[in-house]
Amino acid sequence: MSSSSEISKARALTELRQFLKKLLLEPGTLEKTLEIAQRHYGDHKMMDKVADEITSETLIKIPEDPAERTEADKLFLELLKEVIEESKALY
Repeated sequence: MSSSSEISKARALTELRQFLKKLLLEPGTLEKTLEIAQRHYGDHKMMDKVADEITSETLIKIPEDPAERTEADKLFLELLKEVIEESKALY
């Protein structure tokens, strides 16, 4: 594995760790983010709308510009979408 690849993976893990801390610090944050994702599910700009609303309503700050989002930001948004899709598949 190359050194730059290892650095990149280490940075992504650090970002994800910080991101998870924010979820745990504010009670109700996870539930709030799921509610937000549910509201915007199916919208062609879902990820952007969810990111904006999460930023305005929680301690989590996700850049408005998708190009500025970290790997942790992108992973979290994708996971939210997957959770909503799976919950809809159950019904």
